[in-house]
Amino acid sequence: MKPLPLGIGTALIAFGADQAVKYGMLYGLEIETRAPLRVLPFLDISIAWNRGISYSLLTAENGWGRMGLLAVYTVACCAFMVWLIRAQTRITGCALGLLIGGATGNALDRLIYGAVADFFHIHFGSFSPWGIFNMADIAIVAGVALLLYESFLIQDKTP
Repeated sequence: MKPLPLGIGTALIAFGADQAVKYGMLYGLEIETRAPLRVLPFLDISIAWNRGISYSLLTAENGWGRMGLLAVYTVACCAFMVWLIRAQTRITGCALGLLIGGATGNALDRLIYGAVADFFHIHFGSFSPWGIFNMADIAIVAGVALLLYESFLIQDKTP
């Protein structure tokens, strides 16, 4: 499969998975009305509304701030799409699809709810290295990891 259709398919899957989990958590499990649920000794499910970007940086409490974050998302996704159109490898296509799908899932939350819904909390006792995150965040991290993998670990085979 060529990088562009692979990237578009990956973006749709990442976006769909993120939105399906969010819908299930908010409306099926009704996580907002429940105390944190212990799934494993190191994993809880609870709700956190993130009004900023990663780790609640650049918190946007009003409409102008949310629109600013949506503008940043739009510029980033346009840049990722141009990169995807020019992509030469399937790894790059898949990675960019994960970034686009994850960013789109979080942007839709911001547009609908005014904040991003996060649910998964990995912790080791009181140590919580990643905060609370969602499927879109997982897709974004996986996309970045694939780009780094391709950039640093795959040898260029051109003479």
